[in-house]
Amino acid sequence: MAPAPFAPILIVEDDQAILELLDEELRDAGFATLLAASAEDAIAVLSHSEVGLVISDVRLPGISGMQLLQQLREQGDRVGFIVITAFGTIDQAVEALKIGADDFLTKPLDLEGVQEAVYRVLTRQRLAERYQGHAQSRHFHGLVGESEAMQALFHDAGRLARSDAPILILGESGTGKELLARAIHTESTRSEGPFVAVNCASIPAELLESEFFGHVKGAFTGASDHRQGLFQAASGGSLFLDEIGEMSPGLQAKLLRALQEKTVRAVGAEREERVDVRIIAATHRDLELAIGQGDFREDLFYRLETFSLRIPPLRERNGDLERLISALVDKHADAQAKRIERIEPAALQALLGYPYPGNVRELENAIMRAVTLAEAEELLHADLPERIREHAADQRRLGGELMAREESPHDAWVATTAQQNWPSLADVEKRYILKVLEATGGNKRRTADILGIARRTLYRRLDND
Repeated sequence: MAPAPFAPILIVEDDQAILELLDEELRDAGFATLLAASAEDAIAVLSHSEVGLVISDVRLPGISGMQLLQQLREQGDRVGFIVITAFGTIDQAVEALKIGADDFLTKPLDLEGVQEAVYRVLTRQRLAERYQGHAQSRHFHGLVGESEAMQALFHDAGRLARSDAPILILGESGTGKELLARAIHTESTRSEGPFVAVNCASIPAELLESEFFGHVKGAFTGASDHRQGLFQAASGGSLFLDEIGEMSPGLQAKLLRALQEKTVRAVGAEREERVDVRIIAATHRDLELAIGQGDFREDLFYRLETFSLRIPPLRERNGDLERLISALVDKHADAQAKRIERIEPAALQALLGYPYPGNVRELENAIMRAVTLAEAEELLHADLPERIREHAADQRRLGGELMAREESPHDAWVATTAQQNWPSLADVEKRYILKVLEATGGNKRRTADILGIARRTLYRRLDND
């Protein structure tokens, strides 16, 4: 299975033996390949096939590999390009890099080096994308994602934004609830009005009512002047109530009345005043459970829950992680006036393998730290937070421990359990290998690296039934 979403690799080589060798090596690594014996054939393939990377010998019959590269770059084609050259023509390889090649390989070819170069260039290509022409489908006012879950969220949020009804945003800590609230405000007819955000958990309970509805002079000790509340400040716009599940029951009742009557009364005031505010609330709590425990009003919940949106945690956003990494690297590199062109493969592997209990916020903090520490145009494994590096090391150790069973005292136990029709250790190992293989998109080299074993050992384990 090819490591989607990488497009096929086009190999351009007139030496049949090298062509077949590269084809076999890359296919074994899980990549799809296309073959051409000349630059002219390559141009024909490129005219009707999607290609993610070209690997071309410099010396070809007819048009040379250098001329092929130059022609593609002059046409504005930014497809990844690796040139193959003999040791005696390194100057030519350097010239190719100036023209626009992404990397070069020297003969005789080191097959491990070929895979490393291919993965490095493909990763660089992916991280360099700016997603022009696809902003609407992949972005929603700062939110990034093209997974099915996020596409559904963008669609629903866009529709609800056009309404004036209250919205309840549900999601774990760090998923981006305030960012979604701001996006909804931006999409709404209230976008020219203010967006006022407050974290209900950060304001002392005794001050919440004054903060929300304001107070008049002399309403309580210390109230030396009339003060406008958040509802009044957000008039004509949106009021975002983050962590609404932490609001006291008494204030919940007043909030419900404000939603129903569209009026508020400042603390100490005799009369109510009308407000024109759209409420967007958010919480990471299970409000239905809070209702059962007497901590949240059922009538307020149903008033808010009619139009609710759930932001999926990062672990449910299949395919979004690399896109988020790319977007966040760009964001923080721009903020720090840095140029980050690539991520070291070991660093990318560690970032992709971490579970992120803190969701996008944790990922963003990790990327911001890495960009800050980066001293060149490449993010290194050493730039990542220690917890992410340690998790990657633990995964490698776990893989190594599961594989280290040859000549082991566990063999007798395996034989015993097999007789009892229990799953054998070999079965458990193979299931684990297949899980890692699936996570790497079928890339056997990366799988072997993660497991800490040689590729021939990996092939043997996969072949054993």
